[in-house]
Amino acid sequence: MKSSLPKVLHPVGSLSLVERALNSCQAIQPERYLAIVGYAAERIQQALSHRPEIEFVTQAEQLGTGHAVQQLLPYLPDFQGDLIVLNGDVPLLRPETLQTLLTTHQASQSAATLLTAQIANPRGYGRVFCDAENRVQEIIEDRDCTPEQKQNCRINAGVYCFNWAKLATILPDLKAENDQKEYYLTDVFSTLEPVTAVDVEDEQEITGVNDRCQLAAAYQILQTRIKNGWMRAGVTLVDPASITIDDTVQLQPDVTIEPQTHLRGKTVVESGCRLGPGSLIENSRIGAHSTVLYSTITDSEVAANVRIGPYAHLRGHAQIGTACRVGNFVEIKQTKLGDRTNVAHLSYLGNATLGDRVNIGAGTITANYDGVNKHPTQIGNGSKTGSNSVLVAPVTLGNNVTVAAGSVVTEDVADDTLVIARSRQVTKPGWQPPTKSP
Repeated sequence: MKSSLPKVLHPVGSLSLVERALNSCQAIQPERYLAIVGYAAERIQQALSHRPEIEFVTQAEQLGTGHAVQQLLPYLPDFQGDLIVLNGDVPLLRPETLQTLLTTHQASQSAATLLTAQIANPRGYGRVFCDAENRVQEIIEDRDCTPEQKQNCRINAGVYCFNWAKLATILPDLKAENDQKEYYLTDVFSTLEPVTAVDVEDEQEITGVNDRCQLAAAYQILQTRIKNGWMRAGVTLVDPASITIDDTVQLQPDVTIEPQTHLRGKTVVESGCRLGPGSLIENSRIGAHSTVLYSTITDSEVAANVRIGPYAHLRGHAQIGTACRVGNFVEIKQTKLGDRTNVAHLSYLGNATLGDRVNIGAGTITANYDGVNKHPTQIGNGSKTGSNSVLVAPVTLGNNVTVAAGSVVTEDVADDTLVIARSRQVTKPGWQPPTKSP
């Protein structure tokens, strides 16, 4: 990968490669998860620390796939069940594929079952040769195949299910008799009996990642899956190629997503919304029939029938009430707007609580930071601020307060009040600006 980041921690969308591999096990519900780690083991353990179900097994030397699985012998001394072996750099396996692998393995009472794929161009891959009942007869590396054998398009996907008791008896006898001086897990198939092959329906599932090009290709495959799924579920994507959607996002029918719009994290979008063009929404909830145009929303909640943008920025747990307008070049941070409140343009509201039917004039800002601490601003129902007003927090404006344009408000204001906090205008007739001497 030519990276300081371990390969399996590179992200594919919202999750790392290794987390996607782990998540592919959801359908089979393993009793235990054992992650064999070697290179950068501490970083990988730290990255997966939020998953307490994972047990880490150290492979001090990286001497091949067989050697890696040998490290499990002390951890599974009396285990009599089945072991599924996955690679941490194969992120696109579907849970139902592993379920099929396990079901076939158990139904056929095989010693081992391997996932295989029939691909159009198998050049470079080891070939798997089976009988009419998909019992594996032999696995031959590409370089060792005869021209006739190379016509076989079934390849080994590198995903296995073993009867552990049978595997454990032969693992210690593996030998590194190859150019790489490594212990290959595939060598066990010459001893185990019977071995069954299961073809994967979609060969893209076995896509591995070894460089940035393959990482990008895996992401595109994932995106195609996600977007096709949502379109079939009643979501309109105007230009799917320019849109990205994390698989953690939830969309309701009749959402329309315009070009160059990106949905991240645990975002929820309710029915009838129109998002974009050119919007980024992350870890936020957008209420029904709201619009978001050329705007960024992060960690926030927007109620129904709200208009956002263009060029608005909501962040830091902003909460926008029903039927509000947050318009051009408005930033809202850690602020709550009541219903039918408007912040139409060129304003900043931070650490503020606004009631219902408030109107914020152009250029209004809450001066909420004193250089050390953030302070709150509260504005009551039906109040409005004139253009270029500054509310110096902490400050409270009551209900139905009007702040005159250009005011700097530093003290609390009672209900039903007009507040004018600016210098009196001075006019000097006949005044001429000074000029330079010749």
